[in-house]
Amino acid sequence: MKKVVSVVLVFVLAFSLAALSGCGSSDQVTLNVYNWGINIADGPEGGVDYIDVVEKFMEKYPDIHVNYTTYEDNESLYTRLKNGGVSYDVIIPSDYMIARMIREDMLLPLDFENIPNYELVDEQFKNQPYDPENQYSVPYTWGTVGIIYNTKYVDEADIGGWDLLWNERYAGKILMFSNPRDAFAIAQARLGYSFNTEDPDELQAAADLLMEQKPLVQQYVMDQIYDAMGNEEAWIAPYYAGDCMLMMQDNPDLAFYLPEEESFNTFIDAMCIPSCAENKAEAELFINFICEPEISGGNMDYIGYGTPVSAAKEYMDPEMAASEIAYPDAETLERGEAFGALSDEAQKLMDNLFDEVKAGLDMAG
Repeated sequence: MKKVVSVVLVFVLAFSLAALSGCGSSDQVTLNVYNWGINIADGPEGGVDYIDVVEKFMEKYPDIHVNYTTYEDNESLYTRLKNGGVSYDVIIPSDYMIARMIREDMLLPLDFENIPNYELVDEQFKNQPYDPENQYSVPYTWGTVGIIYNTKYVDEADIGGWDLLWNERYAGKILMFSNPRDAFAIAQARLGYSFNTEDPDELQAAADLLMEQKPLVQQYVMDQIYDAMGNEEAWIAPYYAGDCMLMMQDNPDLAFYLPEEESFNTFIDAMCIPSCAENKAEAELFINFICEPEISGGNMDYIGYGTPVSAAKEYMDPEMAASEIAYPDAETLERGEAFGALSDEAQKLMDNLFDEVKAGLDMAG
């Protein structure tokens, strides 16, 4: 994505200029931060004076240079770390992936003496099933998964449930998640199954439903959704609420909804330190900085997700802080379900079934 590339290029350029000018001393630490694409405020845009989170961190800690890079989904992050040969100091996976990484000894316990701002995190985001003793993670954002659609082309009579993604009226204009966990959850919601089922028959039934959808799908995507929806190449897609808010800001014809009578995924993305980290103390400084209310508020203003630090809302645009998309009411959230870590056997079966679903359909690259 353009914005993702621009972020990386800015930091690479800044590092190069520092090296050429002799500013970077041998004592400077390079902190490798690996985050979702388009998931951090990186400065003014579209006439809005958004903060640049990484720049502000480096101003506060001039002896630390941040090398910021991005990934598309939890599975890409997991594979890169599992294959080894890389070094990241801060990563931001989702709840179920955190549980899996803890199980596989891929994360380091945090020293909360270095993260005093953890006390500002709302209690509802602590002691979560993915990290019940709060040893390995600090919440970064939370949100929901629903449907974004173009009001110019989609009949309002057709919206309301996940079945819009199976509506033949919109064949060839529908996008679908390219990662198995999110895609299966939508099929499981339609079938009335738990998102955490490991029953082989239920997983097969979800795969069959996704196979029925396949002829209608234009492409399976992650960050590619921005271009496809923005240029009206596609009209309908499931996606994360915060990203949908960004797209809606750029295109007023886009709208978002959570299924009215079906379940949907609720998630927490959290900051962790992987076992390959080389700068743990500096990573904890970064995590602590992100939890500062002023920083969290400015960051969430840009990325559109829910902040786990309620004090941050004082620093947010009032309209964003009151958004029903970013902050659904309690009654709505009761229909949501969080992902848990599946067993290796169930995850392998889901992955294989999804590979079969996608086989033969050109993928967005």
